[in-house]
Amino acid sequence: MTPHVTVGMDESPESLAAALWAAEEASLLDVPLHLIHVEEWPVTAEVPVLSAESLVERYETLLRATADRVRDVRPGLDVTTEMARGRAPAELTAAANEAEVTVLGSRGLGGVVGFLIGSVSLAVVGRARRPVVLVRSGSASSGAGSGDAGSGIVLGVDIEQPCDPLLAFAFGEAARRDEELRIVHSWSPSPAYGYTAILDPGVGSGLGRKATEGLAEMVRPWRSKFPAVRVTEQAVVGPAAAALVDASRSAGLLVVGRRSRRSPVGPHLGHVAHAVIHHSPAPVAVVPFE
Repeated sequence: MTPHVTVGMDESPESLAAALWAAEEASLLDVPLHLIHVEEWPVTAEVPVLSAESLVERYETLLRATADRVRDVRPGLDVTTEMARGRAPAELTAAANEAEVTVLGSRGLGGVVGFLIGSVSLAVVGRARRPVVLVRSGSASSGAGSGDAGSGIVLGVDIEQPCDPLLAFAFGEAARRDEELRIVHSWSPSPAYGYTAILDPGVGSGLGRKATEGLAEMVRPWRSKFPAVRVTEQAVVGPAAAALVDASRSAGLLVVGRRSRRSPVGPHLGHVAHAVIHHSPAPVAVVPFE
């Protein structure tokens, strides 16, 4: 299949923001943009019961209008649309597995639950074999580094886990967007140290040096592959989710990883990725890796 960027569409402001963000991504990758809506019968009391024909016409109009809006913003971009039928998590996951990047709208924690938030978006993020980006309505109008959306790319890594696909995605984004890449690794003293690390500053500083050196060793090959990318590295003490959410407040894009593994209870999303999806004001890219 021809490389492309996919957007899952509904009628929310977040969905339009996702389409505009994805349009820039497609332009940077020099690939077509594909807009898809999955037709499901409304199941909530708040949604009026319409005929199947009316729903199809309604969402075909949405797709056409969004395609026109994207072409106005990105002249020359190849835009295609699709009306799919089935269960949204399954259909969007299948579409995501065929795309370079898939972009969905996200309201975050406490928002009104809609088509592309909650179980649907979490299912796609937890199952997709390719990167998925979640975008807020106010976080991006044309991508990372634009206007009030913040600037730069923040990448969260764990130096104990090899994560080449995650590093490749983040460095690639930084190179295409000509943005600074800030790489954050969070660490905490092992319980085996007990109060020693607190009472003896030398122990804590030694652990900090080890974390800093490990981070530098992980990043070094990627600095060589992307010499033009401006990179800063930071090893911080404390919970990873809190550090990344704080860093995301001034960022244009936050990138985190998700380990690809089978779970008997369905899609698995680590607590760090889950937390930043709900609390980061910046768009969040979740990249699967082995």
